[in-house]
Amino acid sequence: MSLPAQAFELVLFGAAGDLSLRKLFPSLYCLHLDNRIHPDGRIIAVARRDYDREGFLELLKSSLEEFLADGLFDEDTWKSFSKRVSYAQMDITDPVSYQDRLKHYLTNPDVAKVYYLATHSDLYGTICQHLYSHQLLKGDARVVLEKPIGMNHQSALQVCKEVDKYCNEEQIYRIDHYLGKETVQNLLALRFANSIFEHQWNQRYIDHIQISISETLGVEQRAGFYESAGAMRDMVQNHLLQLLCMVAMEPPAQLDAESIRDEKVKILKALKPLVGEHISENVVRGQYQEGSRNGQPTKAYRDEEGVDPHSDTETFVAMKVEIDNWRWAGTPFYLRTGKRLPDRACEIVVQFKEVPHSVFELQHASAMANKLIFRLQPDDGIKLQLCEKRVGKGMSVKPVLLSLTAEHAKKDRVPDAYERLLADAIEGNPTLFLREDELLTAWKWIDPILQSWQQSGARPEFYHGGVWGPAAATLLLAKDGRLWQESH
Repeated sequence: MSLPAQAFELVLFGAAGDLSLRKLFPSLYCLHLDNRIHPDGRIIAVARRDYDREGFLELLKSSLEEFLADGLFDEDTWKSFSKRVSYAQMDITDPVSYQDRLKHYLTNPDVAKVYYLATHSDLYGTICQHLYSHQLLKGDARVVLEKPIGMNHQSALQVCKEVDKYCNEEQIYRIDHYLGKETVQNLLALRFANSIFEHQWNQRYIDHIQISISETLGVEQRAGFYESAGAMRDMVQNHLLQLLCMVAMEPPAQLDAESIRDEKVKILKALKPLVGEHISENVVRGQYQEGSRNGQPTKAYRDEEGVDPHSDTETFVAMKVEIDNWRWAGTPFYLRTGKRLPDRACEIVVQFKEVPHSVFELQHASAMANKLIFRLQPDDGIKLQLCEKRVGKGMSVKPVLLSLTAEHAKKDRVPDAYERLLADAIEGNPTLFLREDELLTAWKWIDPILQSWQQSGARPEFYHGGVWGPAAATLLLAKDGRLWQESH
């Protein structure tokens, strides 16, 4: 692979946090391993913990050994990677620290500056203010903001206004790591480079589309955050709606950042509002109880450490949404996400309409419908379900899955989404990052649902850990004569 074109200094705020240690540093390590970081690229880790550099590197090394995929960590690579890393212990709310501490580490005024804010969004305005007042946002300096940004439309708007005081829109990179997944980008290529799919990518040929993100784990160590967020804010407002935009968007005029973002915003604006009785009819919320996984008992959400024993926070959301435009009018999109489900997966299932009249004997016609399945995790890939004749006597048919993923691609290591997005932020490519109007339009659509839940006092429906959510989620599709795609 060719080296990135420019050197950089990347400042990672919240460097000792869970996200940084589990995802960001392993991704930076892999970029280094694949020779995709400029030799003069440096990383300044910023956190409040009272480490010296050696102490932080010891923490970082043990984290990489734990969270990197098998076979990626080795001592020689670690030694060369660790030379890039410095540690600045500082209080990010203290303006003096930026002058006395951070500036000490930013030694090269001629290289690109990337500030990654892996903190709570309430701190984004404060950090940007101090960076600006100490003249650290000059030139093409970039600020990467982690999700979620705000907890509703009003708070997201407030965060945006605070950041906008000190940064222009071109400097701000709002990250949603699902957009960095290889299969999501391949989705665009499959649609817009192949007329066989694009000509049928509309309400005339597609029966419905399912987008699911399922997790086998519970809340784990994130109870403090999750209690105030829940599945709607944590997953639906950003990940699921962004994937919906990528599936449903019109062909952009060009494959540049603004053209792609323009089309995504159009989809968000075309989402049919869910208000009043339409919320209870089309949205299911659930919360996991005790269950089992691999033969071992699992806790109920309310029994997790740090969770209110009377909590009404949802750990599962399923919803039916529609897009009011010419391409998708009348075609339902079913979105689903939850914790403590049977499998860890992220899938987009495009189910085409059944043939108008089948001359073959079909016991379950809907099961024989053509499907295009995009799998984003745990193993990336694209499959197409077609029908073929069963071997033997007669003309009975059966479904068969064809892999559309190149054989050589299966053998290659697929870069993590954060690898792609970190590289893009370093290189100044904003294509796969959110624009401000995308963020705010998504919140504006989500807000009435959150407000309805709060005002009505409706409680989530319980489901046992290890099953596919509450019964109401199955009924959501069943009343339309459809089923969730559980496995393939």
